[in-house]
Amino acid sequence: MEQMEPRNATEAALYDYKMGLGIFTQKMPDLAEHYNAFTEACFKEGALTQREKQLIAFGISLFSQDEYCIIYHLKGCLDQGASEDEILEAVGVTSAFGGGASMSQAVTLVQEAIGDLNQLKQ
Repeated sequence: MEQMEPRNATEAALYDYKMGLGIFTQKMPDLAEHYNAFTEACFKEGALTQREKQLIAFGISLFSQDEYCIIYHLKGCLDQGASEDEILEAVGVTSAFGGGASMSQAVTLVQEAIGDLNQLKQ
């Protein structure tokens, strides 16, 4: 399968993550299958909506400074219909716990990625 050329840095990061996950899955198929099943179950609609779960995952990613997960779950938030205001409010709550490190990711990576992901929708 031929991979398209990424259109911006955010899409390139998503491609890198998916490529790495694919290689890991080839090398450790049993582990990857169980991990994927677990995470799919965690993100299914339940008492919390998938949008709410993505916002939580985004906040945790931001707090833990995991750039790939920040982008991945930011995309999940947008895909589940979260508004930019909801995402930025989640940034505020995360920054209340994560301080300057969380805020620095928000004013750089998050704002750039929101623009990139919105551009990809057009």
